[in-house]
Amino acid sequence: MGKGISGNLIQAVILFVILLVGNAVRESASERSPILVNFGDSNSDTGGVLAATGLPIGLPHGITFFHRGTGRLGDGRLILDFFCERLKVSYLSPYLDSLAPNFRDGVNFAISGATLLPKFVPFALDIQVRQFIRFKNRSLELVSQGSKDLIDEDGLRSALYMIDIGQNDLLMALYASNLTYDPVAQKIPLFLEEIRLAVEMLYQSGGRRFWMHNTGPLGCQPKELALHPHSSRDLDRFGCLSLHNKVAKTFNKGLHTLTEELRSVYKDAVIVYVDVYSIKYSLSAHPQKYGFKDPFAACCGRGAPYRYDRNATCGQPGYNICNNVTQSIVWDGVHYTEAANSVVSSKIFTGHYSTPSIKLEQFWYS
Repeated sequence: MGKGISGNLIQAVILFVILLVGNAVRESASERSPILVNFGDSNSDTGGVLAATGLPIGLPHGITFFHRGTGRLGDGRLILDFFCERLKVSYLSPYLDSLAPNFRDGVNFAISGATLLPKFVPFALDIQVRQFIRFKNRSLELVSQGSKDLIDEDGLRSALYMIDIGQNDLLMALYASNLTYDPVAQKIPLFLEEIRLAVEMLYQSGGRRFWMHNTGPLGCQPKELALHPHSSRDLDRFGCLSLHNKVAKTFNKGLHTLTEELRSVYKDAVIVYVDVYSIKYSLSAHPQKYGFKDPFAACCGRGAPYRYDRNATCGQPGYNICNNVTQSIVWDGVHYTEAANSVVSSKIFTGHYSTPSIKLEQFWYS
Protein backbone atom coordinates (compact mmCIF):
# COMPACT_ATOMS: atom_id res chain seq x y z
CA MET A 1 0.00 0.00 0.00
CA GLY A 2 2.83 2.40 0.84
CA LYS A 3 4.36 1.92 -2.59
CA GLY A 4 1.04 2.77 -4.29
CA ILE A 5 0.62 5.92 -2.22
CA SER A 6 4.16 6.99 -3.05
CA GLY A 7 3.50 6.52 -6.76
CA ASN A 8 0.36 8.64 -6.56
CA LEU A 9 2.23 11.39 -4.72
CA ILE A 10 4.95 11.41 -7.36
CA GLN A 11 2.36 11.71 -10.13
CA ALA A 12 0.63 14.54 -8.25
CA VAL A 13 3.93 16.40 -7.92
CA ILE A 14 4.67 15.91 -11.62
CA LEU A 15 1.23 17.21 -12.53
CA PHE A 16 1.73 20.25 -10.29
CA VAL A 17 5.08 21.05 -11.90
CA ILE A 18 3.63 20.71 -15.40
CA LEU A 19 0.75 23.00 -14.51
CA LEU A 20 3.12 25.48 -12.86
CA VAL A 21 5.42 25.61 -15.87
CA GLY A 22 2.43 25.94 -18.20
CA ASN A 23 1.06 28.84 -16.17
CA ALA A 24 4.44 30.57 -16.19
CA VAL A 25 4.46 30.49 -19.97
CA ARG A 26 1.14 32.34 -20.18
CA GLU A 27 -0.40 34.98 -17.95
CA SER A 28 -3.10 32.71 -16.56
CA ALA A 29 -4.41 29.17 -17.03
CA SER A 30 -7.70 30.49 -18.33
CA GLU A 31 -6.01 32.18 -21.31
CA ARG A 32 -5.49 28.85 -23.07
CA SER A 33 -8.51 26.67 -23.61
CA PRO A 34 -8.13 22.95 -22.92
CA ILE A 35 -7.11 20.94 -25.97
CA LEU A 36 -8.00 17.28 -26.49
CA VAL A 37 -6.42 14.88 -28.97
CA ASN A 38 -8.35 11.62 -29.12
CA PHE A 39 -7.56 8.17 -30.52
CA GLY A 40 -9.88 5.18 -30.50
CA ASP A 41 -12.81 3.31 -31.96
CA SER A 42 -16.60 3.73 -31.97
CA ASN A 43 -16.63 4.54 -28.24
CA SER A 44 -15.35 7.98 -29.17
CA ASP A 45 -15.89 8.32 -32.93
CA THR A 46 -17.61 11.67 -33.55
CA GLY A 47 -17.96 11.13 -37.29
CA GLY A 48 -14.64 9.76 -38.46
CA VAL A 49 -15.96 6.62 -40.09
CA LEU A 50 -18.61 8.68 -41.87
CA ALA A 51 -15.97 11.04 -43.25
CA ALA A 52 -13.60 8.19 -44.12
CA THR A 53 -15.97 5.75 -45.81
CA GLY A 54 -19.21 7.60 -46.46
CA LEU A 55 -20.96 4.86 -44.49
CA PRO A 56 -24.50 6.20 -44.02
CA ILE A 57 -24.89 6.58 -40.27
CA GLY A 58 -28.09 8.57 -40.06
CA LEU A 59 -31.19 8.54 -37.94
CA PRO A 60 -32.18 6.93 -35.66
CA HIS A 61 -28.54 7.36 -34.56
CA GLY A 62 -28.36 10.83 -33.05
CA ILE A 63 -32.09 11.06 -32.41
CA THR A 64 -31.91 12.09 -28.74
CA PHE A 65 -29.58 15.10 -28.77
CA PHE A 66 -28.37 16.08 -32.22
CA HIS A 67 -31.67 15.13 -33.92
CA ARG A 68 -29.70 14.07 -36.99
CA GLY A 69 -27.03 11.60 -37.94
CA THR A 70 -23.54 12.84 -37.06
CA GLY A 71 -21.59 9.63 -37.56
CA ARG A 72 -21.77 8.80 -33.86
CA LEU A 73 -23.01 5.29 -33.09
CA GLY A 74 -25.57 6.04 -30.42
CA ASP A 75 -28.71 8.00 -29.81
CA GLY A 76 -26.83 11.09 -28.64
CA ARG A 77 -23.67 12.26 -26.94
CA LEU A 78 -20.66 10.06 -26.28
CA ILE A 79 -18.42 10.13 -23.21
CA LEU A 80 -15.99 12.28 -25.21
CA ASP A 81 -18.77 14.80 -25.87
CA PHE A 82 -19.48 15.08 -22.15
CA PHE A 83 -15.76 15.65 -21.59
CA CYS A 84 -15.88 18.57 -24.04
CA GLU A 85 -18.89 20.03 -22.28
CA ARG A 86 -17.19 19.67 -18.92
CA LEU A 87 -14.16 21.56 -20.20
CA LYS A 88 -16.32 24.12 -22.03
CA VAL A 89 -14.78 23.43 -25.43
CA SER A 90 -16.41 22.58 -28.74
CA TYR A 91 -17.16 18.99 -29.69
CA LEU A 92 -14.17 17.44 -31.44
CA SER A 93 -14.21 17.35 -35.24
CA PRO A 94 -12.96 14.18 -36.93
CA TYR A 95 -9.51 14.56 -38.46
CA LEU A 96 -10.86 13.39 -41.82
CA ASP A 97 -13.77 15.83 -41.91
CA SER A 98 -13.10 17.99 -44.96
CA LEU A 99 -16.14 20.27 -44.65
CA ALA A 100 -15.71 23.11 -42.13
CA PRO A 101 -13.95 21.18 -39.34
CA ASN A 102 -13.11 22.95 -36.09
CA PHE A 103 -9.63 22.09 -34.84
CA ARG A 104 -9.32 25.00 -32.42
CA ASP A 105 -9.98 22.90 -29.30
CA GLY A 106 -8.56 19.59 -30.47
CA VAL A 107 -8.94 16.83 -33.01
CA ASN A 108 -10.43 13.34 -33.07
CA PHE A 109 -8.71 10.46 -34.86
CA ALA A 110 -11.07 7.75 -33.56
CA ILE A 111 -12.75 5.58 -36.18
CA SER A 112 -15.51 3.05 -35.57
CA GLY A 113 -14.19 -0.47 -36.01
CA ALA A 114 -10.59 0.57 -35.34
CA THR A 115 -8.22 -2.00 -33.89
CA LEU A 116 -4.74 -2.31 -32.46
CA LEU A 117 -3.70 -5.07 -34.86
CA PRO A 118 -2.93 -5.68 -37.64
CA LYS A 119 -0.66 -2.68 -38.15
CA PHE A 120 -0.74 -0.39 -41.17
CA VAL A 121 -4.42 -1.10 -41.81
CA PRO A 122 -6.90 1.78 -41.84
CA PHE A 123 -7.69 2.78 -39.21
CA ALA A 124 -5.57 0.93 -36.68
CA LEU A 125 -4.08 2.87 -33.77
CA ASP A 126 -0.68 3.15 -35.43
CA ILE A 127 -2.33 4.74 -38.47
CA GLN A 128 -4.20 7.18 -36.24
CA VAL A 129 -0.94 8.21 -34.58
CA ARG A 130 0.71 8.68 -37.99
CA GLN A 131 -2.25 10.86 -38.96
CA PHE A 132 -1.60 12.93 -35.86
CA ILE A 133 2.04 13.44 -36.82
CA ARG A 134 0.86 14.71 -40.20
CA PHE A 135 -1.76 16.91 -38.50
CA LYS A 136 0.85 18.39 -36.16
CA ASN A 137 3.39 19.12 -38.87
CA ARG A 138 0.85 20.68 -41.22
CA SER A 139 -0.77 22.72 -38.44
CA LEU A 140 2.55 24.19 -37.34
CA GLU A 141 3.43 24.96 -40.94
CA LEU A 142 0.14 26.82 -41.44
CA VAL A 143 0.44 28.64 -38.10
CA SER A 144 3.91 29.84 -39.11
CA GLN A 145 2.32 31.27 -42.25
CA GLY A 146 -0.25 33.20 -40.22
CA SER A 147 -3.21 30.84 -40.16
CA LYS A 148 -5.60 31.24 -37.23
CA ASP A 149 -7.86 28.83 -35.34
CA LEU A 150 -5.30 26.03 -35.47
CA ILE A 151 -3.40 24.45 -32.60
CA ASP A 152 0.07 25.91 -32.16
CA GLU A 153 3.14 24.24 -30.66
CA ASP A 154 2.30 25.32 -27.09
CA GLY A 155 -1.21 23.97 -27.53
CA LEU A 156 0.02 20.61 -28.77
CA ARG A 157 2.49 20.43 -25.89
CA SER A 158 -0.20 21.11 -23.28
CA ALA A 159 -2.87 18.95 -24.93
CA LEU A 160 -4.34 15.86 -23.31
CA TYR A 161 -3.78 12.77 -25.45
CA MET A 162 -6.63 10.30 -24.94
CA ILE A 163 -6.66 6.62 -25.95
CA ASP A 164 -9.71 4.33 -25.81
CA ILE A 165 -9.28 1.23 -27.96
CA GLY A 166 -8.99 -2.56 -27.74
CA GLN A 167 -12.51 -3.96 -27.60
CA ASN A 168 -12.62 -4.88 -31.29
CA ASP A 169 -9.33 -6.79 -31.04
CA LEU A 170 -10.59 -8.77 -28.06
CA LEU A 171 -13.90 -9.65 -29.70
CA MET A 172 -12.31 -10.70 -32.99
CA ALA A 173 -9.81 -12.82 -31.10
CA LEU A 174 -12.66 -14.45 -29.19
CA TYR A 175 -14.53 -15.25 -32.39
CA ALA A 176 -11.37 -16.64 -34.03
CA SER A 177 -10.70 -18.87 -31.02
CA ASN A 178 -14.26 -20.23 -30.98
CA LEU A 179 -14.78 -18.53 -27.62
CA THR A 180 -11.70 -19.96 -25.92
CA TYR A 181 -9.80 -17.97 -23.31
CA ASP A 182 -6.17 -19.07 -23.67
CA PRO A 183 -5.62 -18.15 -27.36
CA VAL A 184 -7.03 -14.68 -26.67
CA ALA A 185 -4.93 -14.19 -23.54
CA GLN A 186 -1.80 -15.03 -25.54
CA LYS A 187 -2.57 -12.18 -27.96
CA ILE A 188 -3.18 -9.52 -25.33
CA PRO A 189 0.53 -8.64 -24.84
CA LEU A 190 0.71 -7.97 -28.59
CA PHE A 191 -2.29 -5.66 -28.38
CA LEU A 192 -0.81 -3.80 -25.43
CA GLU A 193 2.50 -3.37 -27.22
CA GLU A 194 0.71 -1.28 -29.85
CA ILE A 195 -0.55 1.05 -27.13
CA ARG A 196 2.96 1.32 -25.71
CA LEU A 197 4.34 2.20 -29.13
CA ALA A 198 1.60 4.79 -29.63
CA VAL A 199 2.45 6.52 -26.35
CA GLU A 200 6.14 6.40 -27.26
CA MET A 201 5.50 8.10 -30.61
CA LEU A 202 3.24 10.72 -29.06
CA TYR A 203 5.78 11.41 -26.33
CA GLN A 204 8.55 11.81 -28.89
CA SER A 205 6.25 14.24 -30.67
CA GLY A 206 5.95 16.37 -27.54
CA GLY A 207 2.97 14.84 -25.72
CA ARG A 208 3.27 14.85 -21.94
CA ARG A 209 -0.31 14.28 -20.77
CA PHE A 210 -2.05 10.97 -21.41
CA TRP A 211 -5.53 9.74 -20.49
CA MET A 212 -6.16 6.04 -21.11
CA HIS A 213 -9.48 4.21 -20.76
CA ASN A 214 -9.60 0.50 -20.14
CA THR A 215 -12.15 -1.61 -22.00
CA GLY A 216 -15.69 -2.22 -20.82
CA PRO A 217 -17.49 -5.44 -19.81
CA LEU A 218 -17.87 -7.07 -23.21
CA GLY A 219 -19.92 -9.90 -21.74
CA CYS A 220 -22.72 -7.51 -20.80
CA GLN A 221 -23.38 -6.41 -24.38
CA PRO A 222 -26.79 -7.50 -25.73
CA LYS A 223 -25.16 -8.30 -29.07
CA GLU A 224 -22.78 -10.83 -27.52
CA LEU A 225 -25.55 -12.39 -25.43
CA ALA A 226 -27.77 -12.69 -28.50
CA LEU A 227 -25.14 -14.09 -30.87
CA HIS A 228 -23.67 -16.78 -28.64
CA PRO A 229 -25.96 -19.54 -27.33
CA HIS A 230 -25.35 -20.02 -23.63
CA SER A 231 -26.63 -21.55 -20.43
CA SER A 232 -26.71 -20.16 -16.92
CA ARG A 233 -23.27 -21.69 -16.34
CA ASP A 234 -21.81 -19.31 -18.90
CA LEU A 235 -23.14 -16.26 -17.09
CA ASP A 236 -22.02 -14.46 -13.96
CA ARG A 237 -24.44 -13.72 -11.15
CA PHE A 238 -25.72 -10.59 -12.87
CA GLY A 239 -26.27 -12.17 -16.30
CA CYS A 240 -23.12 -11.19 -18.24
CA LEU A 241 -21.04 -13.68 -20.23
CA SER A 242 -18.22 -14.69 -17.90
CA LEU A 243 -15.67 -15.55 -20.60
CA HIS A 244 -16.01 -12.22 -22.37
CA ASN A 245 -15.57 -10.31 -19.15
CA LYS A 246 -12.62 -12.47 -18.11
CA VAL A 247 -10.89 -11.53 -21.35
CA ALA A 248 -11.69 -7.84 -20.81
CA LYS A 249 -10.35 -7.93 -17.25
CA THR A 250 -7.13 -9.63 -18.40
CA PHE A 251 -6.62 -6.89 -20.98
CA ASN A 252 -7.35 -4.22 -18.39
CA LYS A 253 -4.93 -5.70 -15.89
CA GLY A 254 -2.24 -5.62 -18.56
CA LEU A 255 -3.11 -2.04 -19.51
CA HIS A 256 -2.89 -0.97 -15.87
CA THR A 257 0.55 -2.55 -15.61
CA LEU A 258 1.58 -0.90 -18.86
CA THR A 259 0.65 2.56 -17.57
CA GLU A 260 2.78 1.95 -14.49
CA GLU A 261 5.72 0.95 -16.68
CA LEU A 262 5.25 3.99 -18.90
CA ARG A 263 5.30 6.30 -15.86
CA SER A 264 8.63 4.85 -14.81
CA VAL A 265 10.07 5.49 -18.28
CA TYR A 266 8.56 8.91 -18.99
CA LYS A 267 9.05 10.56 -15.63
CA ASP A 268 8.11 14.04 -16.83
CA ALA A 269 4.75 12.84 -18.21
CA VAL A 270 1.40 12.36 -16.50
CA ILE A 271 -0.23 9.10 -17.55
CA VAL A 272 -3.71 8.45 -16.17
CA TYR A 273 -5.41 5.05 -16.26
CA VAL A 274 -9.23 5.25 -16.09
CA ASP A 275 -11.24 2.24 -14.93
CA VAL A 276 -14.25 2.53 -17.24
CA TYR A 277 -14.92 -1.21 -16.83
CA SER A 278 -15.96 -0.89 -13.19
CA ILE A 279 -18.34 1.97 -13.94
CA LYS A 280 -20.02 0.25 -16.88
CA TYR A 281 -20.26 -3.06 -15.06
CA SER A 282 -21.98 -1.32 -12.17
CA LEU A 283 -24.64 -0.08 -14.59
CA SER A 284 -25.36 -3.61 -15.80
CA ALA A 285 -25.23 -5.12 -12.32
CA HIS A 286 -27.36 -2.49 -10.58
CA PRO A 287 -29.44 -0.77 -13.27
CA GLN A 288 -32.21 0.39 -10.93
CA LYS A 289 -29.69 2.39 -8.93
CA TYR A 290 -29.16 4.61 -11.98
CA GLY A 291 -32.73 4.67 -13.28
CA PHE A 292 -32.28 1.98 -15.94
CA LYS A 293 -34.37 -1.09 -16.80
CA ASP A 294 -33.65 -4.30 -18.73
CA PRO A 295 -29.86 -3.87 -18.76
CA PHE A 296 -29.30 -6.58 -21.39
CA ALA A 297 -31.89 -5.37 -23.89
CA ALA A 298 -30.89 -2.94 -26.64
CA CYS A 299 -33.16 0.04 -27.17
CA CYS A 300 -32.81 0.08 -30.96
CA GLY A 301 -33.17 -3.32 -32.59
CA ARG A 302 -35.55 -6.25 -32.68
CA GLY A 303 -36.37 -9.49 -30.88
CA ALA A 304 -36.59 -10.68 -27.30
CA PRO A 305 -34.95 -10.86 -24.88
CA TYR A 306 -31.85 -8.95 -26.02
CA ARG A 307 -33.41 -6.94 -28.86
CA TYR A 308 -30.49 -7.65 -31.13
CA ASP A 309 -31.10 -9.33 -34.49
CA ARG A 310 -28.30 -9.29 -37.04
CA ASN A 311 -30.99 -9.22 -39.75
CA ALA A 312 -32.63 -6.11 -38.32
CA THR A 313 -29.95 -4.09 -36.56
CA CYS A 314 -30.55 -0.48 -35.54
CA GLY A 315 -31.39 1.61 -38.60
CA GLN A 316 -31.96 -1.38 -40.87
CA PRO A 317 -35.37 -2.56 -42.14
CA GLY A 318 -37.38 -4.22 -39.38
CA TYR A 319 -35.87 -2.45 -36.36
CA ASN A 320 -37.85 -0.55 -33.77
CA ILE A 321 -37.00 1.75 -30.87
CA CYS A 322 -37.86 1.21 -27.22
CA ASN A 323 -40.42 3.43 -25.52
CA ASN A 324 -37.98 5.28 -23.28
CA VAL A 325 -34.35 5.45 -24.35
CA THR A 326 -33.39 7.22 -21.12
CA GLN A 327 -34.09 3.96 -19.28
CA SER A 328 -31.82 1.90 -21.55
CA ILE A 329 -28.12 1.32 -20.99
CA VAL A 330 -27.27 0.05 -24.47
CA TRP A 331 -28.53 1.69 -27.64
CA ASP A 332 -28.00 -0.79 -30.49
CA GLY A 333 -26.64 -3.91 -28.82
CA VAL A 334 -23.08 -2.59 -28.54
CA HIS A 335 -22.90 1.16 -27.99
CA TYR A 336 -24.14 2.91 -24.89
CA THR A 337 -27.03 5.34 -24.80
CA GLU A 338 -26.53 9.01 -24.07
CA ALA A 339 -28.15 8.43 -20.67
CA ALA A 340 -25.60 5.73 -19.83
CA ASN A 341 -22.70 7.78 -21.19
CA SER A 342 -23.81 10.65 -18.97
CA VAL A 343 -23.65 8.45 -15.88
CA VAL A 344 -20.26 7.02 -16.87
CA SER A 345 -18.87 10.49 -17.49
CA SER A 346 -20.13 11.87 -14.19
CA LYS A 347 -18.37 9.06 -12.34
CA ILE A 348 -15.14 9.63 -14.28
CA PHE A 349 -15.29 13.32 -13.34
CA THR A 350 -15.02 12.42 -9.65
CA GLY A 351 -11.46 11.17 -10.15
CA HIS A 352 -12.23 8.09 -8.05
CA TYR A 353 -11.74 5.76 -11.03
CA SER A 354 -8.45 7.29 -12.15
CA THR A 355 -4.93 6.16 -11.31
CA PRO A 356 -3.39 8.42 -10.18
CA SER A 357 -6.49 10.12 -8.78
CA ILE A 358 -6.61 13.14 -11.08
CA LYS A 359 -9.76 14.87 -12.27
CA LEU A 360 -10.02 15.75 -15.93
CA GLU A 361 -10.08 19.51 -15.46
CA GLN A 362 -7.00 19.46 -13.21
CA PHE A 363 -4.83 19.32 -16.32
CA TRP A 364 -5.72 22.96 -16.94
CA TYR A 365 -7.42 24.40 -13.87
CA SER A 366 -5.86 24.09 -10.44
